[in-house]
Amino acid sequence: MQNSCDILITNASAVIPKVGIVETNIMIEDGKIKALTNSPTNISASRKIDAHGRYVLPGAIDPHVHYGVYTPIDEAARTESRSAAVGGVTTMLRMLRLYESYRNIEKQLKASKASHYIDYSIHASILRPEQVKDIPYLKEIGVNSLKIYMNLGADLNHIYMDLEPGAHSIKDGEVDMTDELLSSIVREGSKVHSTILVHAENAAMCSERMHRGKEKGMAGLGAWSDCRPPLSEAESVAKVSELGRKSGANLYFVHIGSNAALDAILAQKEKGRSNYYIETCPHYLTHTTDFNNITGKVVPPIRSKSDRQSIWSALRNGVIDTIGTDHVANRLDMKMGQGDIWSALAGFPGIATMLPVLLSRGVNQDRISIERVAEVTSYNTARIFGMYPKKGTIQQGSDADLTIVDLKLEKTVTPELLQSYSDYTIYDGWKMAGWPVMTIVRGNVVMEDGQVDSKALGHGDFVHRPVS
Repeated sequence: MQNSCDILITNASAVIPKVGIVETNIMIEDGKIKALTNSPTNISASRKIDAHGRYVLPGAIDPHVHYGVYTPIDEAARTESRSAAVGGVTTMLRMLRLYESYRNIEKQLKASKASHYIDYSIHASILRPEQVKDIPYLKEIGVNSLKIYMNLGADLNHIYMDLEPGAHSIKDGEVDMTDELLSSIVREGSKVHSTILVHAENAAMCSERMHRGKEKGMAGLGAWSDCRPPLSEAESVAKVSELGRKSGANLYFVHIGSNAALDAILAQKEKGRSNYYIETCPHYLTHTTDFNNITGKVVPPIRSKSDRQSIWSALRNGVIDTIGTDHVANRLDMKMGQGDIWSALAGFPGIATMLPVLLSRGVNQDRISIERVAEVTSYNTARIFGMYPKKGTIQQGSDADLTIVDLKLEKTVTPELLQSYSDYTIYDGWKMAGWPVMTIVRGNVVMEDGQVDSKALGHGDFVHRPVS
């Protein structure tokens, strides 16, 4: 009897997390993986894709994306999910900031619907005390992760350069991450078993050092790193961890790029009681303060060569759990401010270059294995944020979210190649070998050979977490 399916991927070197590289053929039907089969004979398919000489990864998941900040969310969803598809990303998680009750989140969800090429979900930033009571409601509607900005305080909101992407629109005093608010978010989030994402920087320390640095006329990315030192991260890690132990919290530390921050988290992890997860970003793997361009301004800052080496080691050895891009869809004229490190915006685009960085600078330079790439870009992220096994693996019954990559394909990075709203990239002119050549989202080929299918706009669905 002849088997049938919608799509048959033949000659697949499937990178299956915790299993290994499996030579197989992948049957896809109704948006799901129907079966993995040794023999493609006697299978009829509407489309056959030959993956010979390439690897098939579980679709990449970017857990750290800022969009809907500089353009309306429906427009931003279109441009940034398109860029994500170029980079082999099949699910993106938005850092949403509301300054009202999250019971008004519906208008954000409606504006997002039918605007994404790929699947998407939301982390809810808790910015005001009155939002704490919304935490159980957020869990009910499928948002099982919260974001804490320890870098924000009432004395900092007027400092334009101190804020994360988009936060320059905050009115003076609107966000004050007091110890009381911090404690209540951790406590109430833990009650409903939400994962708590933490931006760990000591606001007061950063504020004082930045004021001093600006007065002294310090300049460049080295100055930016000195004024937001790794010690600031380490102190904040210890502070929130103490709160987390009281409630057995799931703490997820975002954008970790310094050895001091890594060591601080590992020291807290040894004390137990909380679950600790560590995310790094591609730019901490590629850039240091030697990068002589203020487009590299980000919070926390890019660090030293020694820090970069530590991050690669931690990624290789399993200390780091996930990769998030901290992607920000701004444009160069916004980014540069007055042309100095103090007035420039923090953040830059990165969602389309996550996999190319890991493949070109990681796999192809023997820093990490392709199996490890699948773990940190998909499997671990899906498990931490309640999407597994719907997402994050290649197995029967899982969503057919797949990224086919060619380790030999070389491209020179340009903003145009990445297809974001942003018109610049910190990788401009870099040659990278190792690119996604196909992005499949729930059985729909969204990107092929760098071209995103315009008919796939609106295919992306909201992922209710935890998935049933």
